[in-house]
Amino acid sequence: MHDLFRKLLQLPPVASTHGAKVDDLIILVHYLMVALFVGWGIFFIYTLYRFNKRRHPKADYHGVRSHASSWLEGAVAAIEAVLLVLFAVPMWAKHVDTFPDASQSLQIDVIAQQFAWNVLYPGADGKIGKRDMKLISTENPWGIDPADPNSKDDFAPLINEIHVPVNKDVIIYVTSKDVIHSFKIIAMRVTQDAIPGLRIPTHFKATTPGVYQINCAQLCGTGHSGMAAGRLYVDTQENYDKWFAEKAKTAANAAPATNAPAATTPVSGAAPAKP
Repeated sequence: MHDLFRKLLQLPPVASTHGAKVDDLIILVHYLMVALFVGWGIFFIYTLYRFNKRRHPKADYHGVRSHASSWLEGAVAAIEAVLLVLFAVPMWAKHVDTFPDASQSLQIDVIAQQFAWNVLYPGADGKIGKRDMKLISTENPWGIDPADPNSKDDFAPLINEIHVPVNKDVIIYVTSKDVIHSFKIIAMRVTQDAIPGLRIPTHFKATTPGVYQINCAQLCGTGHSGMAAGRLYVDTQENYDKWFAEKAKTAANAAPATNAPAATTPVSGAAPAKP
């Protein structure tokens, strides 16, 4: 039955470990919606028959004296409570609110802006340097703390491009330079608002190599559609290691990340940078 509903709902492919559980909850909610649609449809047809003018030429101002509809309403509320308490809350606690071990995960910073995704990677030490909005300036658009030794080998920000290895826990810290955006990767079943001044973590583990679109789920301005130029590249571990080594070498020979310019506004629908 689940497979039938997936086809009817045209759910997009799942490419993360927790994505199937999210889809299961969506399908359970649709079971309830179908039952309500059929049930209330039958009730509506019944009332048209039961209280038509030919059967009751004179109005009955007392109306229905049975409390069956109240019991039905109570049953619907009980089912919704079961979905919330026994399915939604435990699923959220186990798969969304429980984060993987940070020391064993790939940690990435994503800074949204009108209208692009700026992606900061840690260098070989695996630690992203500290950032403070008070340090933001023309020379340091990301507010990176130059006194933090962890920032010395960090990559200059990539634009609209995230690379992760398959079957590896990933923690992404999301924030914004300007307005509220929303970082959304449908195939990973991940959505997290990007709010100025807050660094909010979200996580996933990709299970299928490929290229996936990154969307902004908040209307963030006139160039909102340009945010869809972002791409998540899920690589094999071997290909990811090659990509990382090349970027680390480039970062070592380049200017510090504090001097990297901010992203320019991309043309709506522009192709993402290639790996």
